[in-house]
Amino acid sequence: MDLQLTGKTALVTGASMGIGRAIARGLAAEGVRVAVLARRAELLETLAAEIVAAGGVRPALIVQDIMAEDAAARVRDAALAALGKVEILVNNAGGSRPLPVDAPEERWTEALTLNFTRQRQLTHALLPQMIAGNWGRIINVTGKSEPEGLNAAFAAKAAIHAWAKGLSREVGKHGITVNSIPPGRIMSEQIRRNYPEDYRKHFAETEIPVRYWGEPEDLAVMAVFLASPLARYVTGTVIPVDGGLRRYQF
Repeated sequence: MDLQLTGKTALVTGASMGIGRAIARGLAAEGVRVAVLARRAELLETLAAEIVAAGGVRPALIVQDIMAEDAAARVRDAALAALGKVEILVNNAGGSRPLPVDAPEERWTEALTLNFTRQRQLTHALLPQMIAGNWGRIINVTGKSEPEGLNAAFAAKAAIHAWAKGLSREVGKHGITVNSIPPGRIMSEQIRRNYPEDYRKHFAETEIPVRYWGEPEDLAVMAVFLASPLARYVTGTVIPVDGGLRRYQF
């Protein structure tokens, strides 16, 4: 299937590893000119080399801490300087933040800033030029809605779902879609560090209907489709990629 993405431009945040890296590679493979954002320059360099080796255009590298006060403006300016315009935005940067009940306020503030506020700010910083071009794709990599305990990232990702739904109703008339993808158990640097193999095997056999943990590419294929012109009638949605892990029906 031709996804009609050749020549489009995209910014992918949190692109140094895991899901963000896979999405950047997937978009580049479809002919998209990509700018990739992360804090670790050396990992972005290896990503760029992989994309070029696979026949893609070398991506623009943006080394930036998304937590910086002026991160949204800095990233917008760098991406527009490199690409001319940003037609596809993938908000992937973020991180799990389990907290005790008595966690201090600053830890909640940090988690909400990382997992909601910066994504909202960057999106709104890029919206005017999407509106001017009468086309855009905003894709948020979020989180599950069945937390097993208190995790500030889950609260922030739920905020993204509500914000993205409202935004989709405002910008649809401009040819812009806004969708969210909550990942299930996707293998990553963090997962391998925090969950031993025997635990992963048992969890897959007892909790995941397809019986295995996903790979970043399993989610990337959904993100690449949602980024395409073919997905023009899909907006305001939350589409889990989780091997059937979630238990609720809608």
